[in-house]
Amino acid sequence: MTTILFALLALVALVWAITVFYLRGPDLSAFDQVAPERSGAVAPPSPEHLAVVASLSGITEIISSTPRRQHLAVLRRYMDSMFESDTVGVQITPVDAGGVAAEWVQAPGVDNGRRLLYIHGGAYTMGSPKSHRRLTSKLSELANAAVLAIDYRLMPEHPRMAGIEDSRSAYRWLLANGPAAPATASAIFVAGDSAGGNLTLSLVAWVRDQGLRAPDAAVALSPATDGTLGSPSLKSNLATDPMLGPLFKSLTKIPRSVLLWGSWLANRIRPCDPLVSPVFGDLSGLPPLLVQASDMEMLRDDSQRYVNKARAAGSPVSLQTWPHMVHVWQIFHPDLPEGQQALAEIGKFLQARS
Repeated sequence: MTTILFALLALVALVWAITVFYLRGPDLSAFDQVAPERSGAVAPPSPEHLAVVASLSGITEIISSTPRRQHLAVLRRYMDSMFESDTVGVQITPVDAGGVAAEWVQAPGVDNGRRLLYIHGGAYTMGSPKSHRRLTSKLSELANAAVLAIDYRLMPEHPRMAGIEDSRSAYRWLLANGPAAPATASAIFVAGDSAGGNLTLSLVAWVRDQGLRAPDAAVALSPATDGTLGSPSLKSNLATDPMLGPLFKSLTKIPRSVLLWGSWLANRIRPCDPLVSPVFGDLSGLPPLLVQASDMEMLRDDSQRYVNKARAAGSPVSLQTWPHMVHVWQIFHPDLPEGQQALAEIGKFLQARS
């Protein structure tokens, strides 16, 4: 009996040590201070924002009214139908971007030598170029650039690494190819939201390490930066996030250690590996980067910690936050004043760095 008890204690100690020292990563609480550069309206949310929040009740209805095994398929269809572009004159052209399915999005009259790689969000399991056309159409106009929106491989059909590889392949291809023909780009940008923001931040670090031409600038909208789920706002903002809250409320009830082991076993990548958690990587030598997030969303502290750490490393990274807003509120811009304000800031940022 003593031998069995000793073996069990040793196993518990081993599991604890692996969780703390191998999966969880270093303590990032030193980067929880409020970033020095903040922006966004301080007024109460607009009536249009209240309408956006009300419209998100569809997510809750989908989750409550369909069997769990059907959630992903239904949410994918829902997401693809929500944000299609209605911008007049925007040209959409399917393309194979170095083996990655993608589409060119070109607002009228843009300079095709200027190119922007867009990586959509959707928790690595949802989303497509179609779901984000409203946003990519506007970014094409603001950046005066042809936008390459990639349809990277999603989980669970593909491993987590597939989306990372597709982002890298598309970036290499974009450097030498435009909408009309192979040609060197005069300016290069990268942008993404949520999960796509994570892939954006992972990509720019990889580009630096590979010695490739760096983007002139990058933009991350409400990025997920910490795959170890260590940011305080994941719980503190659960009730104030009408988009991510209903989707991930059940996960917050599972012990963090269980989630870390599940992520490691499913992805074969440590949750704290900079591949999937950019905040744990070397954040020096990055290109000019603008991060936008809402004070009320669950991923707020992912953004704050990343920006504070990158600035401490000497990189030209800044954070703009808006009060009250839903996750990735910029995509609601045609009807949402705060979305228009945020996109105007992005436009100024991109135009000033090219």
